[in-house]
Amino acid sequence: MSMNETYQPINCDDYDNLELACQQHLLLTLTLKDGEELKGKASDLVSRKNVEYLLVDAAGETRELRLDKIASFSHPDIGTVVVSES
Repeated sequence: MSMNETYQPINCDDYDNLELACQQHLLLTLTLKDGEELKGKASDLVSRKNVEYLLVDAAGETRELRLDKIASFSHPDIGTVVVSES
């Protein structure tokens, strides 16, 4: 994945769901657009150089996932959210 790709902001409702997941430190099942699947505890949303990232604690390490690279995320309390661009 090239970091030079233009960032595409995600839908506001999807962002709000990720924000809620971070506030509650929910364990999410995430599917990335490249097909990777992972489970991780949502910890924070950060923005760097106009690109937004979800910080997740997965397998003992913190990963930064570009929001526009997340295809979907799910948790029993919020269901499955298919991420769409704004």
